[in-house]
Amino acid sequence: MDPIALPGRLHPEDPDLNDRLRCVFDALVRLHGATARPVGSESLAREGAVALSPASIRSALAELEALGLLERAHASSARVPSARGFELFVRALLTPAALPEGLHEQIRRTLNRSTEDVEALLQEASRLLSSVTEQLGLAVAHSLDDVRLRRLDLEPLGERRALLALGLEGGAAQTLVLELESPLEADELHEVALVLRERLVGRMLAEVRERMATDRELIRRTAVRLVVRAVNARWTQALMTPLITAGASRIAQQPEFASSDRLGPLLRAVEDGPPLDRLMVGGIEGQAAVRIGLDATPGLAGCSLVSFALPGHVRGAVGVLGPLRMDYAFALAAVETVGTRVAELLQA
Repeated sequence: MDPIALPGRLHPEDPDLNDRLRCVFDALVRLHGATARPVGSESLAREGAVALSPASIRSALAELEALGLLERAHASSARVPSARGFELFVRALLTPAALPEGLHEQIRRTLNRSTEDVEALLQEASRLLSSVTEQLGLAVAHSLDDVRLRRLDLEPLGERRALLALGLEGGAAQTLVLELESPLEADELHEVALVLRERLVGRMLAEVRERMATDRELIRRTAVRLVVRAVNARWTQALMTPLITAGASRIAQQPEFASSDRLGPLLRAVEDGPPLDRLMVGGIEGQAAVRIGLDATPGLAGCSLVSFALPGHVRGAVGVLGPLRMDYAFALAAVETVGTRVAELLQA
């Protein structure tokens, strides 16, 4: 798996490109990104705004290929950037884009509508990222065990169903729909809520979970025991958000994934979750970063991941998945802006 790539984070082993090679390489990456096609010397001379003769361009292309920055399907074909080439481009040549002020306002306004629940906020973030980048939007949040429980409410949803709302430290929330073994009246649920608040509010969720499973005081009364059993049955799923995705139709429109034999394995790999969720939260907290070329994972060959690991008490991340030639400058700016706003809302 390729390491994280950050703009401006150069490596000692990076090739030292002269002005001629840098100009040709930069133009080829940008032209390939716009067209999704291999690029030849004629295209660079005509469309890439490279002020060199065709012979000089061909010579530069051969040197860049020898350095491992370009590759081609066969000897007579035009070239495309390699995964190593894209990684160098991100670190050495990329200037992160500045998002339009109107887009900043759209992001703020859209995310502000989904602040009551962690999963709802992450779903909105993934949809927003897919919409603005035209890539597959991603979001994930891992265990909330280290978050303190600040509020607990229990409301009836039906004869044998109830809604448990957990207000968490920092203003976030989690909701659990409980399936009860026996019916409980609204006044019984009210009494259960009083007992649970007394025993659980103010404690870390890890301790809350342990008490739910082992505290005998919580199972002395039949009504409390019914609710606790229902909570324990739902706890693992509720406090672990699976990898949230949005925009499958958008990534299907990318030329690289237009065929079903490429799109199907990609979507199955995303649906599985690992290792994408681990890669996303494994980045540098509070900074958007790129992993270029996920070839070690079946189905994700030829893909890159731009992600933002959320700082603060919720261990999670947002990001986008797309082809190697994605617009990294814009994707980095969008992911960092959305990620920063999500982190602010979770910590407000």
